[in-house]
Amino acid sequence: MLDGSVTAIIAPHAGLMYSGAVAAHAYAVATAIPFELVVLVGPSHYVGFDGVALDDHGAFETPLGPLRLESVCAADLASSAVVEVNRAAHQREHSLELQFPFLKHLLPDAPIVPLVMGFQTAATIAALADALVDSLAERRALLVASTDLAHYVDAERAEALAAPVLGAVRSLDPAAWGAELERYPEADRGRFVACGGGPAVAVMDAARRLGATDGVVLRYGDSGDVSGDKDSVVAYLAAAFGRFSRTVAR
Repeated sequence: MLDGSVTAIIAPHAGLMYSGAVAAHAYAVATAIPFELVVLVGPSHYVGFDGVALDDHGAFETPLGPLRLESVCAADLASSAVVEVNRAAHQREHSLELQFPFLKHLLPDAPIVPLVMGFQTAATIAALADALVDSLAERRALLVASTDLAHYVDAERAEALAAPVLGAVRSLDPAAWGAELERYPEADRGRFVACGGGPAVAVMDAARRLGATDGVVLRYGDSGDVSGDKDSVVAYLAAAFGRFSRTVAR
C-alpha cells in the first residue's frame, strides 16, 4: 500500500489476461484522489511519425461506457510544439486502449487526454515533459505512462534487463531510464528495454517537476506467470510516482 499523493503511474498494455493483474496494482493506488483529468501517454506501435499525436475525439468507448475528452487541456497541449492532432496514429493503437477499462471502472468521472508518441527521440521526450509540466501545473491530474518491458527473451534475462529500469523508478531518475534506452539502437529498445520507454521517461520527468519526490515499484511480472512459458516472455511493470510516507514494493 501507499500513503500519500500519487502524481503518475506506469502500467503495461499487453492483453489483459497476461498483464491485467500487474496493471491493477498501478491503478489501485490512484483511486484515493478525485483527479480532475487523466493524461495518458503510450507508444505508437503501427504508425511512425515525429512528435506526439493527440486524438481529439469527444468520447472514447470502453466495455464499461465512454470516457470523455478533457478538451481544455487537450487544446493546451496541442498548442505546444511537440503535440499535434493526429487521429490516424490512434486508430489501431492498443497502448492506451488497454488502460481505458481500468480508468472507467476506478475513475469513471475523470476525463482523459490521450497521447501517443511516435519516434522516441530524446528531443521529443524532453519536449513532451516540458509541455506536460506547463499544461498541468495548475491542474489536479493523473499522468499514466503505458509500456511493457523486455519482449521475447527468457524470464531470467527479462528480469536482468529490467533491473536498471526498476532502479531508475525507485530513485525517480528519468535520466537513468533514458540512458538505458540510449544504450540500444531505436529498433532494439522495445525488445531489450521497453516499447514505451519514451513515454515513461517523459511522464517520470514531468511527475518529478510537478512535485513527485518518490518512485515505487508496485509489481513486476511477465507473461510466463500466466502462460507457464518462461522461455519467451514479455515483462510488465506497475509503478507509481508521488509523495509517499510509506511504500511496499513487490
